[in-house]
Amino acid sequence: MLKPELVEAVLARALKGGADFAEVYAQRAKKRRMKVRQGALEEALSGLDYGAGVRLFFGTEVVYAYTNDLTQEGLMEALETLLRAKGALGRVDEGGRGGLDFRKAAPRGLHALRVPYGEKDKRYRLERLLEAEAGARIAPAIKQVEASLLEWEEEVLVANTEGVFAEEKRVRTRLFVLAVAQDGAEVQTGYSAPGKSVGLELFDLYPPKAVGEKAARQALTNLKARPAPAGTFPVVVGPGFGGVLFHEAVGHLLETTSVARKASVLADKLGEVVASPAVTYIDDGTLPHAWGSTEMDDEGRPTERTVLIEKGVLKSYMVDRLGHLLTGYPMTGSGRRQDYTFAPTSRMRNTFLAPGEARVEDLFAGIDFGLYAKEMGGGQVRPGSGEYNFAVQEGYIIRKGRIEEPVRGAMLVGKGPETLMRVVAVAQDLENAPGMCGSLSGAVPVEVGQPHVLVSEIVVGGRA
Repeated sequence: MLKPELVEAVLARALKGGADFAEVYAQRAKKRRMKVRQGALEEALSGLDYGAGVRLFFGTEVVYAYTNDLTQEGLMEALETLLRAKGALGRVDEGGRGGLDFRKAAPRGLHALRVPYGEKDKRYRLERLLEAEAGARIAPAIKQVEASLLEWEEEVLVANTEGVFAEEKRVRTRLFVLAVAQDGAEVQTGYSAPGKSVGLELFDLYPPKAVGEKAARQALTNLKARPAPAGTFPVVVGPGFGGVLFHEAVGHLLETTSVARKASVLADKLGEVVASPAVTYIDDGTLPHAWGSTEMDDEGRPTERTVLIEKGVLKSYMVDRLGHLLTGYPMTGSGRRQDYTFAPTSRMRNTFLAPGEARVEDLFAGIDFGLYAKEMGGGQVRPGSGEYNFAVQEGYIIRKGRIEEPVRGAMLVGKGPETLMRVVAVAQDLENAPGMCGSLSGAVPVEVGQPHVLVSEIVVGGRA
């Protein structure tokens, strides 16, 4: 996107202007979205974002500017704005600090496509969406269905004054199906949305008809469900998107975005027991084709597998460059941003509880009365304390070790660190699921995941 000579000129000027470290981030991103509703094409949109950002460090003080003008004049103007903001123009070192020796890393090939977008036309995409829409119509009670396809491809360049000149092409594809079931005045919804860092082979990995059926079955289950009871019960949290509970209530507490400010209850606890021995919690940006994976982070560092908690002991935080400077912890390739309009911060990638040794059926066996949170929905969390509340999208009563009637309207309420201590057993059936995570550097794609997990007790809010 940008020639090395242009990038070098900008970075050299930043050093002459007094910056201790400078970085250029450029991005070209194209997104396409196609949507069908009630068996007809409703939307087919595409858009292109193109721009760059310049970031300067003066010790631990950071300034950032971005522009859509990627000429030398445009980038220099953004840079000079930052230098003026820091009052650095009067401290120009005309001698400079020597030339930059850019090092280009070879791609690791983690996410090679099998079916590139250009191999299929729009009709092919429309036919797959109509398959998903038709797949959801499994009962007369399904009154509305919406299916959509997101295609996301981008090119990213990161260069800095340490000699990094790293480029990556990223592709992500996601299929969404929303089903609405109705019985008289009662209306319930079901949702399924698989996504991976792949091309159109996503349709082979997740057949559209099956995705539609899954969304519809969830809607129909919730339609016949009774209101959930309230109380403090043992809870079995289902695999896959059940991991959002720990992502929100624990994962954010392990990012140096909060740790460096002492805004996390898990700050300064490396080497301490922070969870039950059943818990090993990992953030891995290297999983092939995972929704949150990249070959490099948005600071140009290779992504890596970071064991955060191992058998209950806190082993690491997720650390970006600024977090490293503020805390001294080693960088973990966790610097991420939504796009060029944001400076990066430490963020999760693909975060999950590692598989345990328990059998799924054994998690239910000893529960006299409890809740099975098969599918989790959205919620809220206070990053400082880890206090959370999350909706259960699909839930069932556990009675004498058996999964029985479905319930709706359940909320899980608690504190992340306390919940970690109450994890009794973790099964072997690890699944991950895609999502979007919002924080200081915008919304970024992540995966959350876990096997079935038994928590000895969680406060359950319900209407019964």
